Amino acid sequence: MGQNLSLLRKFVSPEIIFGAGCRHNVGNYAKTFGARKVLVVSDPGVIAAGWVADVLASLQAQGVEHCLYSAVSPNPRVEEVMQGAEVYRENACDVIVAVGGGSPMDCGKGIGIVVAHGRSILEFEGVDMLRMPSPPLIMIPTTAGTSADVSQFVIISNQQERMKFSIVSKAVVPDVSLIDPQTTQGMDPFLSACTGIDALVHAIEAFVSTGHGPLTDPHALEAMRLINGNLVQMIANPQDIALREKIMLGSMQAGLAFSNAILGAVHAMSHSLGGFLDLPHGLCNAVLVEHVVAFNYSSAPERFKVIAETFGIDCRGLNQQQICRRLVDHLIALKQAIGFHETLGLHGVSSSDIPFLSRHAMDDPCILTNPRESSQRDVEVVYGEAL
Repeated sequence: MGQNLSLLRKFVSPEIIFGAGCRHNVGNYAKTFGARKVLVVSDPGVIAAGWVADVLASLQAQGVEHCLYSAVSPNPRVEEVMQGAEVYRENACDVIVAVGGGSPMDCGKGIGIVVAHGRSILEFEGVDMLRMPSPPLIMIPTTAGTSADVSQFVIISNQQERMKFSIVSKAVVPDVSLIDPQTTQGMDPFLSACTGIDALVHAIEAFVSTGHGPLTDPHALEAMRLINGNLVQMIANPQDIALREKIMLGSMQAGLAFSNAILGAVHAMSHSLGGFLDLPHGLCNAVLVEHVVAFNYSSAPERFKVIAETFGIDCRGLNQQQICRRLVDHLIALKQAIGFHETLGLHGVSSSDIPFLSRHAMDDPCILTNPRESSQRDVEVVYGEAL
């Protein structure tokens, strides 16, 4: 009997160590890879928070040499990746440890690609373009949102073109991810809100993606449950480590879901927007999410109904239009409850920018797995609604 190839699914993830204080074990893992010299990639804010000092102390305790590269912008740039690769080579490093939010982690992944291939990071845009394995990658996330620590995505900003580009390959899935909720306690409330919504969008988009399946759905649903149920309280009680742990776990689950199911129009549009205005990625997602959900709803009504029910919305007796309205209202109310009142217009986007943004969004790989097939005109309309 012939095998039904449409039912085949794959799932990739790093080795994950989860729990308060696990960052202190980084030296053990570096030593396991036979590290002689580690390139530690971070940024000035994470260094100031003290998390890099903990990592360096752990490496020193294991007798592992290291050098620190911290010239990383909030949206990591092509030049920063190339410069980091130069530092890696000059110091004869053989392992990369990235400490921080999505920016240091994506920069660390980019450095790994460049040193493995000996070519510009610009040459690897797209899906499955990598041919050589990167050096061992160890990630220590300090925000609960981007999930670069578990994903097969790298997002780099090309400032010359005013756009971000995506590299998608299982070759950039980290080898080890040390997920330590304590590292998120230094985040300010707005960053906590942005990254929390980013993680929620990861889960929503993964669940309705055309690439979803039985290996990703449970992670997406559990992420939605954890983030929807705890984000407001966590932002109100930033030092509560139990709440931090639940949001960090939700972010991780969302990352495992979207890394394998891919995403949709929110992220395609967000990448374009973030590259154009150099805005935080989570902010871009949060501005767009309810508009894209409303646009997509009719293409996956049963799956969006499951999302609504996971958020605690009573859907009994409601038609699809009513469920869509309740879901959109819930997302807006959640954003307001965590102090998020942004619009695109507030950040200087005008209607004249929309064609440029939409063209680049249509070139993003995430648009390919959006549940509703989208034209450039559709994307323009959604951007217009978010102004």
